[in-house]
Amino acid sequence: MSCLIAAPCSGSGKTLLSLTLAAVARARGESLQPFKVGPDYLDPQLLGAVAGRPCRNLDPLLCGEEWVRRSYRWHGGRATRVLVEGVMGLFDGRGSGSEGSSAAVADLLGLPVVLVVEASRQAGSLAALVRGFRDHGPPRVSLAGVVLNRVGSDRHHRLLAEALEAIEVPLLGVLPSHPSLELPSRHLGLLTPGELGDLGERQRIWARLAEDHLDLGRLWPLLAPPAGPPETLDPIRWCLGQVPPEPPSTVSTATPAAGPLPVAIASDAAFHFRYPEAEELLSACGLRPLAWSPLADEPLPADCRAVLLPGGYPELHASQLAAARRSLGSLGVAARAGLPIVAECGGLLLLGRELEDGDGNRHPMAGLLPFSARRGALSLGYRQALPGEDGLLVRRGEVLSGHEFHRWQLVPQAPLADELAAGEGLWQLDGWGTPARIEGWTAGTVHASWLHLHWAGCPAIPSRLARAAASAVPLPRNAASFSPVCG
Repeated sequence: MSCLIAAPCSGSGKTLLSLTLAAVARARGESLQPFKVGPDYLDPQLLGAVAGRPCRNLDPLLCGEEWVRRSYRWHGGRATRVLVEGVMGLFDGRGSGSEGSSAAVADLLGLPVVLVVEASRQAGSLAALVRGFRDHGPPRVSLAGVVLNRVGSDRHHRLLAEALEAIEVPLLGVLPSHPSLELPSRHLGLLTPGELGDLGERQRIWARLAEDHLDLGRLWPLLAPPAGPPETLDPIRWCLGQVPPEPPSTVSTATPAAGPLPVAIASDAAFHFRYPEAEELLSACGLRPLAWSPLADEPLPADCRAVLLPGGYPELHASQLAAARRSLGSLGVAARAGLPIVAECGGLLLLGRELEDGDGNRHPMAGLLPFSARRGALSLGYRQALPGEDGLLVRRGEVLSGHEFHRWQLVPQAPLADELAAGEGLWQLDGWGTPARIEGWTAGTVHASWLHLHWAGCPAIPSRLARAAASAVPLPRNAASFSPVCG
């Protein structure tokens, strides 16, 4: 049975421990399946890069408990080692409770917890802190031991070890102070693997540090795959088997083209916040995901039937995106041709008229929706979404769970004649501690919102997108010759 790596709070070092253990597995030639609790895109990218296989998110609030169980057992049963990294503090969940927390996932999957504690400014108080996390609940957790981060000296190490011994909690090692363990970050989290040019060298150092400073004799058995018989049903097929049938009036009567229909997905340094299940679900629904880079000023792939604009960091690349005339132009052609366009969070910003970068400079975007965007207050947390009408992906009366995480805000403007005929008011968003509000744009061919969805929790969405793509007219091959609406 594997363990769940948790901490008292964010910034304690749980990602560092996860990365060092993944590096050891890679150095030893063992396959390791990483998992990440909660709605996170950046930590999973690093874990997946080091482990050599996609990191899977375990989020019962977005996907449901049964999906979490099946995903864990299916993917974990196909590796020799398994690692689950928690999110935030051990008991931090929705609102002030522990629903959806790392502790809740550990309880759901029956996983012991390894607690990573940043110990730079404490000694005997460590015992009180660890005892509190060990004995707190519900849910109660089984504490396998503690790994200490930022231990200052051998004397400090001995003090902390005695404090843990007094409460009979095993010390499983330390994360030493080392430049390779200082991971740079920005306003939404860690830098991506592609931005760490020395990731390969860091990985080799992490493996050596783990061998020298962690008690791998005790930690390695805590990375065992799930016990018992393996899952026999792929969670993607299971997920799509739960999709309710559409009412006859909304089912497309178009005859699908032979072979999978191509769908363009913005995929570059500006747009990379997506779960691996999104492309897997699209493929299972008869679509063929194609990577498309607006930053490289690529036109949309010829004959594509739909466009996905995931989240990311367009605000960091606003100048380069504004200069991508072929990309913005072909996006405008796709919109006017009626191709389905799905945009969430950072992808939404590409559809507006202007995007302000971090220095306050304004840059023209595709100009398909009537707003400009600028840096503002942080919007963060789980949201319940209640659609007000039928749209491209959602239906009136449904209840969806998503997550919002951004620092840019929209400034609505009066619509122009050449913009998409998309009504503002996709759905009502409601979340703990935040007032309910109407948000997003929707129409028969567009779905644009701040909200991140995990499609494993709403598998009707990729199925609906596949039907819309089958009804769409393929993108013209000369789409790159058109100018963007804002041009």
